[in-house]
Amino acid sequence: MNESYKELLVKKERTMKDKILYNICFALAVFAGIMTFLTMSAIFLAAAVVFGVLTYFVNQWTNIEYEYLYLDREITVDKIMAQTKRKRLATFQVDKIEILAPEKSYQLDSYRHRDVKTTDYSAGHDLEDQKLYVMYYEGSQKYLLNLTEDFAKTVKGMAPRKVFLD
Repeated sequence: MNESYKELLVKKERTMKDKILYNICFALAVFAGIMTFLTMSAIFLAAAVVFGVLTYFVNQWTNIEYEYLYLDREITVDKIMAQTKRKRLATFQVDKIEILAPEKSYQLDSYRHRDVKTTDYSAGHDLEDQKLYVMYYEGSQKYLLNLTEDFAKTVKGMAPRKVFLD
């Protein structure tokens, strides 16, 4: 396989708030549906439909995966919602990366006090086979990504002075 192509899928974990919101919407939809059959009321039917649609959208908004694709000195990030919709979020040129290092790396010490906009395209923490990486891009942007060691090594091959694995 060509070493200048890598693909990585990262599942963003649902927060407790997301789980509670989904379960409440689902329970209200089921309750309104049962009440519709018991009372034959149009109000409960409308409520069941509204809560059912709301449950669908809450699932779409909270069931998120990020796909990182490295190809030809370019990293693209796509957001996949509920395994049905895909949206391109960002494209990064490797040449414009200032630094890419694990979150706890000492290499980031001189960057930690910068006041820059932070965008999170990660699971939020280290995963079993993926570390949380911080990327400073074009001086004014900070991105959080979950990368495997193999993915980071591929990018390091193209920018060895900008990418750190420690």
